[in-house]
This record gives sequence, C-alpha cells and structure tokens, in this order.
Amino acid sequence: MRQKRQDLIRSLFDEYIEMYAARDDLLTERFSENFSGYTGGGDFLVKDREHWARITRKDFAEVPGRLRIEMLDLSTQDLSEDVVVTTAFFHIHLPIPDSILSRETARLVLVFRREDGEWKIAHSGISIPYQLLASGDDEVYPINCLHERNRELEAIVEERTAALEDAKTRLEALSNTDGLTGIANRRAFDGMLAQEWKRGQRAGTPLALIMLDVDHFKKFNDRYGHPAGDRCLQALAGALAQAGRRAGELAVRYGGEEFVMLLPNTGGHDALETAHHIQQGVWALALPHADAPTGIVTVSLGVASLVPSAQLNPEDLVQQADSALYSAKLSGRNCVRSATA
Repeated sequence: MRQKRQDLIRSLFDEYIEMYAARDDLLTERFSENFSGYTGGGDFLVKDREHWARITRKDFAEVPGRLRIEMLDLSTQDLSEDVVVTTAFFHIHLPIPDSILSRETARLVLVFRREDGEWKIAHSGISIPYQLLASGDDEVYPINCLHERNRELEAIVEERTAALEDAKTRLEALSNTDGLTGIANRRAFDGMLAQEWKRGQRAGTPLALIMLDVDHFKKFNDRYGHPAGDRCLQALAGALAQAGRRAGELAVRYGGEEFVMLLPNTGGHDALETAHHIQQGVWALALPHADAPTGIVTVSLGVASLVPSAQLNPEDLVQQADSALYSAKLSGRNCVRSATA
C-alpha cells in the first residue's frame, strides 16, 4: 500500500515536470481553484488561479523551447489521503546559449490535493537563486537581465581585448627598440633581415647593408664620460634615422657604438651614396672630440649589397658589410668602403 502511494506521488510529480518542461499549456488546467504559489524569481505570493495561469503562460512564451530538467534530489510526503507534497532539487537548462542559470540549483515544492476525485496542484513554490524580479516585471526568468549582463561582459571583453592588443603592440615595440637611442635594436634587425632576405629572394631584388662604427669612441668616453658618450650615440642614431627615410629602410643600433642600416631593393651604388650621406650627416653634427684627428666625432662605414638566393644566406650579407667596415678602419677611419670595391 505504501509503495502504491509513493508511486502515485512520483507519477504526479513526473507528470507536472514533463508538462512544464514541454511547455504544455494543458498544465494550466491542473491548478486548483484554491491555488497559491510563489514564482521562481518573484517576491510575491499569488493567490488566484487565473493569475497563476497567466504567469505560467508568460513563462512559456518567454522561453518557448523545451527545457531540460536535471534532477538532483526528490523527497515526498504523504500528509493525508487527499494531500501529498513533493520537494525537488534540480538544475534548469534553458534553450539559450547562456549556461549561468543551469549552474544554479532550483528548489520546487508542489502540494497536490485531490478534489472531486481528481488530483490538482494546490500550491507551487519554486526558489531559483538567479535574482528577485519585481512583482510588475514581465519576466519569469531574468532573461533580459542575462542579455544585459552579456552585453556588459562583451563590452568588457572587447575593451580588455583591445587593451591587451595595445599592450602587446607596445611590448613588442619595446622589445624591438634600443632603450638608449630609441631606434631599432639587434632583435628587430635579425627579424627584418630574415624577412627582407626572403622577399628579395622571391623578387630577385638586391638587399644592401651599411655597418658603421664610431671612430675612437673609447677615447671619447674616457675624456668626456659615459653620460656624454650616451648623448653622442643618441645624436648619431638620430642622424642615421634621418638618412633612412625610404620605405622599408631600417636604422639599428647593432651593439655598443656600432650601428647598421638595412636597405631593401638597393644595389651597391645606391647603398654607397646612402653611406656617404650618413657620413656627411655625422660631420654636420660637429660633435666635439678632442682626441680625434678631425676634432669632431666621425664614423667608419662598410657597405655590402647582394641579391638573395638559395646559394647564399643573410649572414653572408652581414659578413661582407663587416669586412668592408674593417677595411674602412684599416684605411684610417672616417671613410666609406664597399665590399665590392
């Protein structure tokens, strides 16, 4: 007998859950004339059957797709021959992309009463910890609130993504910039050299490199001090950057008092002209250097130009320019030498 009652109570509950999940309007006919209930997100007691039927239909209209009810626990109470109670804990999976609701545990208390030989729903009290909805609110579930929250989150994500991209760009720029002079550093040069070498190999166009070294820089530092040496390097970097104004040209502090300029799509003759232009720009600075033969800061420059090919590699270009620079130093400094000269 007891098992039959338990089966009855469970069948009443299962029927309710199925009709509710299926958004079946026939559920509204199962409410008692003396119904009372609390809505899931509301903070008010409904004492009128028709009012509850309107709320149920609003619920169904707001979320018309079938719900998935994930049961966690169910307890039953057999209060009398004509009154039974079920208390269920479950997750509600709404047919919307947002999953935040399904992570919350809902509690539903149903009171069934037998009236004129038919079991009716006399009370429904559902507790859903989403947020309270005012009694005049048109929603049963806080869908609009969720949409608004999603819009806010999307705006935050968009803002933070932009900030991260900006930070990434600035960080990358910093990692490719020489901290003292503000021009490109060795890391940036290595990346650009590899990129321009591949481009020249595809197009069959020459790639030139100028390497320059400050003449007698140790003597300059010994006489004027390292802060003055730093200012000297900064001025030279500015002159080098001014000389490299064509698209793709890259002025680089290669290390210490050594600088390079990478010249895409540039043959040996034009590269030599650019080197002489750099030399004249350094002369124009007229930075005093009492221990130099000229009395001002000068540089030695080495020039190389190659057409990239499978038989060569970028290091060949660097080595040729370095050899030309060494030749300029052996020639007495303050001069330009070419790897092909």
